[in-house]
Amino acid sequence: MSKRNVTVRMKADLEYEAINTQGNKVDIDMYDPEDKKAQSPMDLLLSALAGCGSVDAVLMMKKKRREIMDFYVEAEGDRNDGIPAYYKSIHLNFVLVSPDATEEEFKKVVALSVDKYCSVASSLKSEITYSSQVKRPV
Repeated sequence: MSKRNVTVRMKADLEYEAINTQGNKVDIDMYDPEDKKAQSPMDLLLSALAGCGSVDAVLMMKKKRREIMDFYVEAEGDRNDGIPAYYKSIHLNFVLVSPDATEEEFKKVVALSVDKYCSVASSLKSEITYSSQVKRPV
């Protein structure tokens, strides 16, 4: 079993920074849309799913020797109206601009990428256990 670790540290009341063990940083904020400087945790979940689905899709198209002129994923999440405002559904729209790739082969690649290889999608489908504790620095 492989483990991953991140530490999320408060920078200001509504601003945080997540740092992994390699020192890579991601800014997070909880500001209203007009004051936003970074993604919210729920934005990051959409980004993680879209990013995860992208990697294998692009690699598989390149393995098929297809030219990729542009590629992106539009991720949209429908959230619960109450609290907690969890995602009830997420839709990913994969867009590929390629002079030599067919829509049929791209659909197959995306299905494989998201349904078989994407760890984020598999995590969302599984029953994840989590725990929390409170501790004070020594």
